[in-house]
Amino acid sequence: MHPLKLLLATLFFFTLAPWATASKVTYDGRAIIIDGKHKLLVSGSIHYPRSTAQMWPELIKKSKEGGLDAIETYVFWDSHEPARREYDFSGNLDLIRFLKTIHDEGLYAVLRIGPYVCAEWNYGGFPLWLHNMPGVQMRTANDVFMNEMRNFTTLIVNMVKQENLFASQGGPVILAQIENEYGNVMSSYGDEGKAYIEWCANMAQSLHIGVPWLMCQQSDAPEPMINTCNGWYCDQFTPNRPTSPKMWTENWTGWFKSWGGKDPHRTAEDLAFAVARFYQLGGTFQNYYMYHGGTNFGRTAGGPYITTSYDYDAPLDEYGNLNQPKWGHLKELHDVLHSMEDTLTRGNISSVDFGHSVSGTIYSTEKGSSCFLTNTDSRNDTTINFQGIYYEVPAWSVSILPDCQDVVYNTAKVSAQTSVMVKKKNVAEDEPAALSWSWRPETNDKSILFGKGEVSVNRILDQKDAANDLSDYLFYMTSVSLKEDDPIWGDNMTLRITGSGQVLHVFVNGGFIGSQWAKYGVFDYVFEQQIKLNKGKNTITLLSATVGFANYGANFDLTQAGVRGPVELVGYHDDEIIIKDLSSHKWSYKVGLEGLHQELYSSDSSKWQQDNYPTNKMFTWYKAAFKAPLGTDPVVVDLLGLGKGLAWVNGNSIGRYWPSFLAEDGCSLDPCDYRGSYDNNKCVTNCGKPTQRWYHVPRSFLNNEGDNTLVLFEEFGGDPSSVNFQTIAIGSACVNAEEKKRIELSCQGRPVSAIKFASFGNPVGTCGSFSKGTCEASNDALSIVQKACVGQESCTIDVSEDTFGSTTCGDDVIKTLAVEAIC
Repeated sequence: MHPLKLLLATLFFFTLAPWATASKVTYDGRAIIIDGKHKLLVSGSIHYPRSTAQMWPELIKKSKEGGLDAIETYVFWDSHEPARREYDFSGNLDLIRFLKTIHDEGLYAVLRIGPYVCAEWNYGGFPLWLHNMPGVQMRTANDVFMNEMRNFTTLIVNMVKQENLFASQGGPVILAQIENEYGNVMSSYGDEGKAYIEWCANMAQSLHIGVPWLMCQQSDAPEPMINTCNGWYCDQFTPNRPTSPKMWTENWTGWFKSWGGKDPHRTAEDLAFAVARFYQLGGTFQNYYMYHGGTNFGRTAGGPYITTSYDYDAPLDEYGNLNQPKWGHLKELHDVLHSMEDTLTRGNISSVDFGHSVSGTIYSTEKGSSCFLTNTDSRNDTTINFQGIYYEVPAWSVSILPDCQDVVYNTAKVSAQTSVMVKKKNVAEDEPAALSWSWRPETNDKSILFGKGEVSVNRILDQKDAANDLSDYLFYMTSVSLKEDDPIWGDNMTLRITGSGQVLHVFVNGGFIGSQWAKYGVFDYVFEQQIKLNKGKNTITLLSATVGFANYGANFDLTQAGVRGPVELVGYHDDEIIIKDLSSHKWSYKVGLEGLHQELYSSDSSKWQQDNYPTNKMFTWYKAAFKAPLGTDPVVVDLLGLGKGLAWVNGNSIGRYWPSFLAEDGCSLDPCDYRGSYDNNKCVTNCGKPTQRWYHVPRSFLNNEGDNTLVLFEEFGGDPSSVNFQTIAIGSACVNAEEKKRIELSCQGRPVSAIKFASFGNPVGTCGSFSKGTCEASNDALSIVQKACVGQESCTIDVSEDTFGSTTCGDDVIKTLAVEAIC
């Protein structure tokens, strides 16, 4: 061999060597075992299509820094196979690139193939062409469905195998999942459901991936599937076989948001309590759903009525910033748990009940012991005597003692910083104060005025059948001829329509009559408005606008969309009501809008009008040029003033927008109390404000040089004059930590510019409103912190009298350090 070729071959071999070492992944009743070592694993969900490929390395790096061992993701069938046997793995759908990015960071991967995913994703991840296949019945023992499911699952497995990405091949994928939460709905499918889940297990096993398969929320998961738990708390979960480890595939870090809904939040204290309690009671693997929620770009949001933001109050926010203190508080917990891995996965377990809702768990090996002390009372702190030492255990908390003597972590005591994120106006060079808009109307005259469609049938169609998910928009058009002697004729006539809960716009003889919509969880309503008809022919046009298809529940795939029917003319004559049912009339259908067909969001058409753009006008297209904001901070566009519609930046869809939909009432003015069981209605904010005002524009969508183009399709009517681009960055950082802690303050890539407040003693208040207490250290805390932190991107401080001097506090006072830093 030529010496150069030999050198290249040698370099190639050593480059691939870390990837070529196969790992053996097995399990027993205590843990997942990788290469013979029992593992305590912490994982987090990141859905690759909800970010961009350019964001993946940083997201995964921050996940690793947060103490994760693995990244978990679903695989999205509808995105990868948008038409039968036509596949797309490009851009942010590049699953293989995502898995390799995980591997490059030295983390494991958990591949939840499904291929039903739920995930608040459109139609649960099923492609609509599957729904329209003759004879198909989904998620049951149906040959048509199972053949398609096998084809897609096999495709994904073979792709991963081809790139040697299963752990058995030296890759990062240590676990895979088939189906998803089927046990929650299986009873609705009867014996066919039981047969289907057996088939799923056999089909998965036949693919020989060399790593274990999971089935979540499946208490009767066939062997060797590992059944796992999803929920707010899974400490009481028990696997269906003693040989299976206790695993938690979805620990909900927050909750999704819906149009018209409030913003849900889950506290760092409660989330940490749930995690610590799970590992205390024998858990070995838990996954945060979500660790980074991201954005529902395009038309991927399901529900219906799931917002474009899928932030989920996750440890990494929608834009990839650290959500502090949640990220930091969990990182501390992960570090402590990992330090106890061998003891927790192999040790003998004993427990003690102290009464008053306080209990302890001891893990013992020949090398030593580790302990947990838990108080599940939601109100009262308790002091206990454990092995001759007194410990105070706060309400609804877990204390962790790695050596069974010293408490190094308590879930209710947060010493991680709180970051206050702020939005800053676009400071791009030469950017005008306001955007300059051009516009053009959406031309639907043929549909609205004349009822001309592409296909006609004598019945009302489900929008899933008629539109095949090619667009949110579907026109339903019919006509009715009336004579003066028609029994329904009169001065008091209405048009009554039973809808499916999606958005509906109604036109009679080209005139707009009204609109109606619902909210998340509402799947029907009745629209009724008074109308005036002409003698002779009248045209009735209904424009249905879906806001995602249903994604969860038994037979969710059969949930109707669009106009459900009946569609009726109602004549009110004194005490008599006459109804004319139009449902079986000839209905014409047209999918989409003219502007969408013409791709106005990405074309260079010159037919845009430059002056006097209209406001509050339905079905209007707007376009504006803008400069990319300087720097690297995440970018958002503020769409306040608009109604509802679709938005694109440089031809990339940033999703549906709907700032005119205000969040419902029901927020409390009291601070959120972490104590007691959590659900998504417990800690909510944003009542009475736009459900979503700001929309993520990934940096990879932008041109750093030259102009960028924003295109809006405004469906309801709005005013774009206030639309502007902003960046998101940390504005200030606060800590409030007890003595004996070592705290870190960070401005996440920018320097600390000032210390607004610092006090060591018993300061009071919360971030933004700290004040000194009744006792203080002898040295000036403010000057000490200023010297350590100002001008630095991050700084660490020991919270102790050694740092700040002795205090005037008594021995019964828990001394704390409170700091507010400006970034």
